[in-house]
Amino acid sequence: MKEILHELEVRRERARMGGGQGRIDAQHKRGKLTARERIDVFLDEGSFEEFDMFVEHRSTDFGMEKSKIAGDGVVTGWGTVNGRTVFVFAKDFTVFGGSLSETHAQKIMKVQDMALKNRAPIIGLYDAGGARIQEGVAALGGYAEVFQRNVLASGVIPQISVIMGPCAGGDVYSPAMTDFIFMVRDTSYMFVTGPDVVKTVTNETVTSEELGGASVHTTKSSIADGAYDNDVDALLQVRRLIDFLPQSNTAPVPEIECFQPVDDVDESLDTLVPANANKPYDIKELILKTVDEGDFFEIQESFAKNIVCGFGRIEGSTVGFVANQPMVLAGVLDSDASRKAARFVRFCDCFGIPVVTFVDVPGFLPGTAQEYGGLIKHGAKLLFAFAEATVPKVTVITRKAYGGAYDVMASKHLRGDFNYAWPTAQIAVMGAKGAVEIIFRKDIADPEKIAEHTKMYEDRFLSPFVAAERGYIDEVIMPHSTRKRIARALRLLRNKDLQNPWKKHDNIPL
Repeated sequence: MKEILHELEVRRERARMGGGQGRIDAQHKRGKLTARERIDVFLDEGSFEEFDMFVEHRSTDFGMEKSKIAGDGVVTGWGTVNGRTVFVFAKDFTVFGGSLSETHAQKIMKVQDMALKNRAPIIGLYDAGGARIQEGVAALGGYAEVFQRNVLASGVIPQISVIMGPCAGGDVYSPAMTDFIFMVRDTSYMFVTGPDVVKTVTNETVTSEELGGASVHTTKSSIADGAYDNDVDALLQVRRLIDFLPQSNTAPVPEIECFQPVDDVDESLDTLVPANANKPYDIKELILKTVDEGDFFEIQESFAKNIVCGFGRIEGSTVGFVANQPMVLAGVLDSDASRKAARFVRFCDCFGIPVVTFVDVPGFLPGTAQEYGGLIKHGAKLLFAFAEATVPKVTVITRKAYGGAYDVMASKHLRGDFNYAWPTAQIAVMGAKGAVEIIFRKDIADPEKIAEHTKMYEDRFLSPFVAAERGYIDEVIMPHSTRKRIARALRLLRNKDLQNPWKKHDNIPL
């Protein structure tokens, strides 16, 4: 018996060493943790239970039968994050460069199946060189099996990918189908084809960082939802995100103890909106003064900055926030902002997270670049997302709500539950100047008449009261009472039950 126990310990120790001390040292030299170190940082201390520690590949081609390492390049299992169950897999770059083989894929598939069956989030930590070339189609088949499970789990359990090294070829498509992707600056990159292939095919010379680094995917492509300076920071921030998310689409939204009373009055909000309608202000100030203890987790902070999306809590319960940002492009909606917000709203709707929308939008961004780029369809995505959402929806118009953008931003007409406006709200088809120049075209040469018409238009339409008269606004509220009014609305909506007509699935304008 003693010999068997000793052998178990020896085998375990060998498996934990992955590709050996030399490769572990090389990983550390690059500023990266190993797969097991990452799991230790990410999960609650002592909570990790590993599966398939001794699994080895079965390939015999190209001399692979002589090179077998326990675990086969991926560490899989489950543990807890602040006491809540999560499943995890971490690619081990020290073993065959983390490349995916048939058995490697089977390990990932097992935790995917267990996560779905037990309705708990799954987190993938990526640091790998793509498919294992020596296995050919068996590796490609493994990828497709993983992809299929990503699709089946979508909208059922949260799926999060953390890119912590190379992620290329087939490896990129699994993260692409998950709910959130985070990267590590300077050490991680994602691309379908690497710099060498790009050079061969297109004759472009480009580095891995320029082709698919964190800065590219957080600011240009919108592939990644956030980037962090090192492995530890990335993992701790993902822990923070998980605290906001429910375990599954049938689990309740998480609640924690709230220490900030919702009826505290913040008088500074009464002067947040400048007297000059063309002067910007920071909508994040309103968000931070609305959420509990100023705790706000922003999604895609560096992309489409004219709209802000992220998670906060009100009375301890998770809420999703969508807000136009007047500091960037005057808060106008363009293709990028529409796609960013639409995806976020759909995620919240999948998992029963209420959506609070702060509106200050002068319209959609005009121009050939936007129209040629499909603004109509991209704008329709946001419209579609808000319209199909059945979760509680609370909207506050702080200033401008012009034209079609008024409709799109969670208006009453899209089944908004509570639609409030500040006294500074301006709800109209367009701004006064543009409207007057169309309505009173014949007087355009007379500045005095145009000024008179503009004043009349502003008095008639650029206030929240016309919309309130028609019931499109439920109440005109004082800015300082925003947190209290939203909290009361969300409390009332806790038992909201709204069902869309049965369908196999919708056909959102992709």
